[in-house]
Amino acid sequence: MTSPAPVTSRPAPWAGRGRPPRPRRGAGLLRVLLPALLIVAWLGVAGVGGPYFGKISEVSTNDRSSFLPESAESTRVAQLQQEFRDADAVPAIVLLVREGGLAAGDREWAQETASAVQDSGLSEGATSPPIPARDGEALQVVVPLPDGEVVDDVEALTGRFAQDRPEGLQVWVTGPAGFTADLVAGFEGIDGLLLGTALAVVLAILLVVYRSPVLPVLVLLTSVLALSAAVLVVYRLAAEGLVSISGQVQGILFILVVGAATDYSLLYTARYRDALLHHRRRADATREALRGTTEPVLASGATVIAGLLCLLLSDLASNKALGPVAAVGIVMSVLAALTFLPAALHLLGRGAFWPFSPRHDPSGAERVRVRDHGAGDRPSVEGRGLWASVARFVARAPRTVWVATTVVLLGLAGFSTQFQASGVEQSELVLGESQARDGQEALAEHFPGGSGSPAIVMVPTGSFDDAVAAAEATEGTADVAVVADGSPSGTLPVGQDAAPPSGPPAEAGPPRGDGPFSAAETVEAQGRLQLLVTLADAADSPEAEATVRELRDSLRAVDEEILVGGETATTLDTNATSIADRTLIIPVVLGVITLVLMLLLRSVLAPVLLLLTTVVSYFTALGVAALVFEHVLGFPGADPSVPLFGFVFLVALGIDYNIFLMSRVREESLTHGTRAGILRGLTLTGGVITSAGIVLAATFAALAVIPIMFLVQLAFIVAFGVLLDALIVRSLLVPALTYDLGRVIWWPRRAGT
Repeated sequence: MTSPAPVTSRPAPWAGRGRPPRPRRGAGLLRVLLPALLIVAWLGVAGVGGPYFGKISEVSTNDRSSFLPESAESTRVAQLQQEFRDADAVPAIVLLVREGGLAAGDREWAQETASAVQDSGLSEGATSPPIPARDGEALQVVVPLPDGEVVDDVEALTGRFAQDRPEGLQVWVTGPAGFTADLVAGFEGIDGLLLGTALAVVLAILLVVYRSPVLPVLVLLTSVLALSAAVLVVYRLAAEGLVSISGQVQGILFILVVGAATDYSLLYTARYRDALLHHRRRADATREALRGTTEPVLASGATVIAGLLCLLLSDLASNKALGPVAAVGIVMSVLAALTFLPAALHLLGRGAFWPFSPRHDPSGAERVRVRDHGAGDRPSVEGRGLWASVARFVARAPRTVWVATTVVLLGLAGFSTQFQASGVEQSELVLGESQARDGQEALAEHFPGGSGSPAIVMVPTGSFDDAVAAAEATEGTADVAVVADGSPSGTLPVGQDAAPPSGPPAEAGPPRGDGPFSAAETVEAQGRLQLLVTLADAADSPEAEATVRELRDSLRAVDEEILVGGETATTLDTNATSIADRTLIIPVVLGVITLVLMLLLRSVLAPVLLLLTTVVSYFTALGVAALVFEHVLGFPGADPSVPLFGFVFLVALGIDYNIFLMSRVREESLTHGTRAGILRGLTLTGGVITSAGIVLAATFAALAVIPIMFLVQLAFIVAFGVLLDALIVRSLLVPALTYDLGRVIWWPRRAGT
């Protein structure tokens, strides 16, 4: 048997003659033309999508009832209300107070002003006459405003009642319209203030990181282009009715795209700079940078998108919309970071890093060396700098490092049990001064707290008597009225001794003889009458929610077809739906991200451990947030969706840094072995991942400039959690744990010795 001929490698044609030959003219032209075309294409997208920054608010809504599922009881009531008058109106309560008692002309002036408001067309339906308080110190006027430009209408209404006001008479505009106006006004800064703050913060950080006037602009431009494309797509989705977006979804989209696109850009830029040290030609450097960046960026984007799309399982439309909306933003961030930025850097080459341009120096390109001294000896790290020192610290006592870090994190995570996320009063949603909040407090001093925001009860006509009796017998209700025509206020008070409506079904029932219905006709639709049950407590209070629960139970015992809706019921149903979403979605997110990590790392054990460290980080952030919110900021609680959003973003985004680290560790381990690969991966990615974490934390912190409690709380949780992941979990816990385990971390595969 003859042995095969030895295989010899032929020398390259240019061997021994210096640098390789120049590429053919056609290839060189393509290397310039393709990047130029990519840049022009992205600038074209920005030209089309840019104007939609100001238009996206036109397709967003902050009406909470529109986000509930159709099966929710309050949603069904809202649909039935369309059959009754003023169904699309938002009630504003004008409260007039004179301490010590109303003056003689106060009521006449209030009546004249209410009539003027009615005649002006500002109200959407009948404005109520002034309703006096029992203490003789206050009047209230209920004005149904159109469900459109609520902010402008509330301002106009406030101006009407401020004009020629009797001296000493205090005026507030509150109720659902007042709180809606506060909420809408709070979100008005999203288009300008929020985006401007986020971009300014990112630019400042990038200037410090790169010490270059050119590169930060390129990275920031990448984020803006990605956001322009995302806004264009999201606007079209919302305009076609495929998603329902709110102000908070819009704000999160802006921040998420800016932060994610910047993170991916930082990773590519670091790889490109290293490649310029190894390669003389920018084309070779671009290929190497793309080869080293594409897999981790795609894996990171896929992880975040998979986690976000789990929100589609939500029954709450605002949560459900965030999934595809944010996923679109991540897709555009990945595309911009892997196409526009490489194209721009390819054309500029080393000039993009001016004045600290990297020089071609293959002999000095190895910044940090990790020497493996053989079996039984720990690898040693040679090199200067912070991350070489961190690597030596981890290698010196890995078990002590990861155990001590875990104990501290778990200790802080224990405070997460104190995080109260069962909902907050509507009056607390907007931070800072609020006329509606002050008016609500004053209203509760002179009238039943639920005045102007009654529970709305839809009662089959045959159950009217028993329903009224059950409503009046429920603790926490102040009075009961029925919607009627011909009454100045549009309603009539009813009681157990009132004559019940009777007779054949009709759009408007006949007059009711000598009883309380003699001056009006009750309004009937689809065989139902509409009761308005005024609650004794403020409509957004926990006590009012408890009353609505009891009211539903007592009325359901009368007739299972009776439905209870209104402002309080909407809040109650929203919180219940949000809690159910949280219970369902969090385990699904964990499962989906684990599968994505297994595919990326070709391992079972490593993804599970990485995900566990991120979950510990999340609960640590939640524990610290509980302490800060209660003892520093004095927040009364949190919306039930805050922990859900915080979890999705922290787990999906926090795992990014583990992906960036471990993908590089796996790459290095194939050549240098697992333990040496861990130390090399830590030192080589330390700077860029830390910079990325600071940028992402800063962009989410920018959400705090919008005076909405939900966004401020989410800003703190995500910003703190991201810093925790980037600075502690990824820098100490994960490297020390994987170093201690060694190559078993890649089980069942082996990625090094």
